Amino acid sequence: MLFRDIFHTGIRSIRHARMRSFLTILGIVIGISSVIVLMSVGTSAQALIVDQVQSIGSDLIFILPGATLSSRFSAPASAFGVVTKTLVQADVNALEREPSISAVVPAVYGQGTIAYGNNNAIISYQGVTANFFQVRNFKVASGRPFNTADVQGGNRVAVLGQNIAKTLFGNFDPVGKYVRIANTPLQVIGVLGKQGTGPGGVNQDDIALVPITVAQNQLIGINYFNFVTVQANPSYNMDFVKARVISDLRQDHGITDPTKDDFTVQTQQDALAILGSITSVMTVFLAAIASISLVVGGIGIMNIMLVSVVERTREIGLRKAVGATNRDILRQFLVESALLTLVGGVIGIAIGALIDVLAYLVLSAVLETGWVFALPASAIILGAGVSTAIGIVFGFYPARQAARKSPIEALHYE
Repeated sequence: MLFRDIFHTGIRSIRHARMRSFLTILGIVIGISSVIVLMSVGTSAQALIVDQVQSIGSDLIFILPGATLSSRFSAPASAFGVVTKTLVQADVNALEREPSISAVVPAVYGQGTIAYGNNNAIISYQGVTANFFQVRNFKVASGRPFNTADVQGGNRVAVLGQNIAKTLFGNFDPVGKYVRIANTPLQVIGVLGKQGTGPGGVNQDDIALVPITVAQNQLIGINYFNFVTVQANPSYNMDFVKARVISDLRQDHGITDPTKDDFTVQTQQDALAILGSITSVMTVFLAAIASISLVVGGIGIMNIMLVSVVERTREIGLRKAVGATNRDILRQFLVESALLTLVGGVIGIAIGALIDVLAYLVLSAVLETGWVFALPASAIILGAGVSTAIGIVFGFYPARQAARKSPIEALHYE
């Protein structure tokens, strides 16, 4: 029996029992569309994270207080809100003397209420040095950034993110006005341009920047740093600069045993590797969960095909009586099962792609997250391949049962 004839017969059989065919492929459609959506969302999230990290500059090195455990996914305790006081001004001074470093930007973080008149909001604010704006490529849309004199003099000034400025002042120009953070009056000297979402999912339009001396001495009351950003000299290799940063900090801290480091140094590539690994693992994990529905759909196909074998017992007997072999019968039912799951896979891919497009439109337009559209070819290939494979695997047992039927018994079946 030619494969062409088997294929045409399979098509007729599927069309003859449309409702049964629809119910058979429903589980496959749900499973494949779920896998497509989750893989696409995972890929989009990974691309968004990579874009956010790369947007802050490829020549930056980040220093966090506290040591990192040996696990590649671990982070220093300071990243989880644990107070760690190992980064101080002496470290900044030592790094500023390093020839392979162009700039050093210490920073402290705080959270509190910012108020102007009757308007107020809960914000995160950062105390930074004057070179922060150039190193992090933060543009000021109106007014000016604070300068070295503001930092050294402890001037009570602030640069607001766009969202904060709009919340407090509406459509009025805030430059020259006074706001209060932690009951400390600060003069607004500038408003940032649109910054969007930064590393870690922080909305950089919802922050306020103040001189680090003001933040340390008047807002928070600390003498250490929460974070230090180092800009590498373009004449030096990033790995070399990272090694020099580690060496300088160990020398300044009196550390001779590398396992006793009380700081963490990461380059952009380190951050990308960790974040990429995490998102990849999460994507695979979610896709694996979605694949459970594929197994359920495969079991449903096997059950329906077994019912089909029973219903078509006389047909099997007639085919064998006119010369069909066990191999022909086996191939017939396998092709029907594979066709059902392939159709389900194609429909599932289409539905998954449609959901992916809708998610992109919502997340990019409504939530303004900078979400990117991603429909990886691997997800489409995987969807079509897996659906067909499920049809063959779960259809083999019913096909084998059909092929083993005795033609005489099949002809006498009522």
